[in-house]
Amino acid sequence: MAALAWLLIPLCAAIGAAIWGSWAARNRTTGDVTELAGYARFREAMEKSHSGSEPVEQISNV
Repeated sequence: MAALAWLLIPLCAAIGAAIWGSWAARNRTTGDVTELAGYARFREAMEKSHSGSEPVEQISNV
């Protein structure tokens, strides 16, 4: 009976590894679309020129 208990431990570990492996290898393409859209919005916001900001003139102490 003790031998069966020692055989069940690796069996449970193998089943757990198979479940974890299938979960880790799942297809996660749904998040890419929203991330790419967010990145596109970020780039558009960075390319806009702000009317309230003017370039700072460089002061020289010559």
